Amino acid sequence: MDMRNLTYEQLRKEYLDFFKSKDHIEIPSASLVPDGDASVLFVNAGMFPLVPFLKGEQHPQGKRLTNSQRCLRTGDIDEVGDKTHCTTFEMLGNWSLNDYFKKEAIEMTVEFFVEVLQFDINRIYASVFEGEGDIPQDNTSIEAWKGIFAKYNIDAKVGKTERIMPLGRADNWWGLPTGGPCGPDSEIFFKTDDGELVEVGNNVFMEYLLENGKYLPLGRHNVDFGGGLDRLAMISQGVESIFEIDIYKPILQKVQELSLNSDIHSQRIIADHIKAATWMIMDGVTPSNTQQGYVLRRVIRRAMRHARKLGIEGDFTGLIGEICINQFEDIWPKLFEKKGLILNTLTEEEKKFNNTLGYGLKELDKIILRRNEITGEEIFKMYETYGLPKEVTQEILKERDIQITNPEGFNKSQELHQEKSRTSSAGLFKGGLADTSEMSTKYHTTTHLLLSALRKVLGDSVYQKGSNITSERLRLDFPYDNKLTDEQILEIENIVNKAIGDKLGITYKEVSKEEALKLVPFAAFEEKYGDTVKIYTIGDLTNPFSTEICNGPHVSNTSELGKFKITKQESVGSGIKRIKGILE
Repeated sequence: MDMRNLTYEQLRKEYLDFFKSKDHIEIPSASLVPDGDASVLFVNAGMFPLVPFLKGEQHPQGKRLTNSQRCLRTGDIDEVGDKTHCTTFEMLGNWSLNDYFKKEAIEMTVEFFVEVLQFDINRIYASVFEGEGDIPQDNTSIEAWKGIFAKYNIDAKVGKTERIMPLGRADNWWGLPTGGPCGPDSEIFFKTDDGELVEVGNNVFMEYLLENGKYLPLGRHNVDFGGGLDRLAMISQGVESIFEIDIYKPILQKVQELSLNSDIHSQRIIADHIKAATWMIMDGVTPSNTQQGYVLRRVIRRAMRHARKLGIEGDFTGLIGEICINQFEDIWPKLFEKKGLILNTLTEEEKKFNNTLGYGLKELDKIILRRNEITGEEIFKMYETYGLPKEVTQEILKERDIQITNPEGFNKSQELHQEKSRTSSAGLFKGGLADTSEMSTKYHTTTHLLLSALRKVLGDSVYQKGSNITSERLRLDFPYDNKLTDEQILEIENIVNKAIGDKLGITYKEVSKEEALKLVPFAAFEEKYGDTVKIYTIGDLTNPFSTEICNGPHVSNTSELGKFKITKQESVGSGIKRIKGILE
């Protein structure tokens, strides 16, 4: 039986339809930018928005869920240019929230790949957790895989180089070092014509709880499957790289059309990075020197550096960006809705960098020619003076085999430069889950109080444009043209602190999305919610202090919060204000 040749969108639909036929409810993709409480810059896996439910909170849509979540992994940026890595991608996912477990999960995964997509079972391989310390080998998964292969008359052996590969914690265990739900996982691989094993999916089985350095039974069993849509489409269409699949090919072809030479590595980087930029801008990111904005700026400027290597002249980001939008707008209509903003942002950032890039590269050449090395301080100067991101400079140096002496000098110089350090957020680039600590929960609840107070003082046109919460502070972005006066800030603080002092209870109810948007017409990010949503109410139900659609963690009473204080206000864009606040 020949493998089905499916387009990207056909394969996406087949996956969602298959799991809906297995009693899963489709939920929408969340934004790339984590809403509220986050220790990562971007959503980097399909399970990220579901953390509260994986920990035990009931999901309004039930115990079986599926979706295709757009993701961004900064850790993969340096790998882009090969056949399978990309910065942004869609992660196909299905979840069991204390419902089915290992055997049924693995069987459904294989049924989709082999019976629906008609992947050759002889090319399927699997890995399982081999056991470590007090955690035993995952024999349940091993037996499930052996049974599946036996059904297809394959005598699957178990071993490091066999069809079923027991591997250690580094390869087949999921969990945070800080603790919480965790467990073994089982990866599924497809063997290509050249013998390479390409990972096409992973079932994570959450059955343990790491607490005080000890692994305890979680008391519930969750399944989190994730599979990269790009790689599956590559296999289905029988092409050699993700950049040759139907949805990417026109983007790469446009880059090749503009190129004066045929460096495929650089061409792929440009196609990937401009596509990633369009997704980030769609989800509200603007170029800056910190946080998400720095990543956006970095990928645009890295694309521009590779454009120079290819001899691409003139403005090109808008040309590539328009094709990226055209290719993905049927899946993400917001790309079309924000097309003008996306293209303007790309071209403005391109113009800004073009003014200094040439000078920066010439200065870098001078340093390298004088002596076959460069210091960390000089790398920072390249960034400060010419806007060359550290990673771009490092990439150029690696290509030329130039040594960096005193690399720590970059960070020291950066810390001295008007306290504009990005190193404090370096850990954010490495991935991880939302911070669900007690203080973060308090700040999440306080953000609801702050938004309500802002609306009372500034008017009903105020709504949440974005937020970021850590265990040390809250940050809220909202539309407002004028700088807040000292009197307005004091009034907002007083309203929030009165609500805290009034010891208001916090409750929620589940309603349809349609009903919820009638009750909370200023709700932000409504596209991420499913057909049934939670409405959290602070205070008396007949005359509440705050009513919002939300899935995040909350305290049960405002008396738990402490005293609120606004520490900073700033403008972060045209007509967008940002407030930072703390609890004392």
